[in-house]
Amino acid sequence: MSVIQSPKASDEDEGPERTRRLPTWLLSQVTIRARRLLVDALAPYGAGRHHYPLLAALEEFGPCSQATLMRRCGIDRSDVAGVMNILSADGYVERVSDPTDRRRNVVTITAAGRRQLRRLDRALDGVQDELLAPLSATERTELARLLTKVFHASG
Repeated sequence: MSVIQSPKASDEDEGPERTRRLPTWLLSQVTIRARRLLVDALAPYGAGRHHYPLLAALEEFGPCSQATLMRRCGIDRSDVAGVMNILSADGYVERVSDPTDRRRNVVTITAAGRRQLRRLDRALDGVQDELLAPLSATERTELARLLTKVFHASG
């Protein structure tokens, strides 16, 4: 396995070689940086990290229950409920009781929610560009393909 080295890093910045050989360690380090960039990019829009996937799922799949959103986005039920409260208060989603099952809410993205999603799209495009700057377009596509493969296999 080859060792990934940054041309800017000094020996002090790189850490032990055995960690640089572990994709899991490298992924965890990239995740820390990606999460920081993501939080910083979303904050000016009053959005947290769960806002984007929930709005994107509503736009892509249409109205659905909070439980369906939770499954589609892989977000904990209590987190979905909390974010739905915020998105509803901000006018980005509407929640109504399901006429066939009053215990269930059906969530729909609003026009304001679609505008917010476009703003978040642009902010996250910038995050991708910053985080993946060392990669060519082809490498970015390949990275996404490989990560998707690992993601789906890890169930």
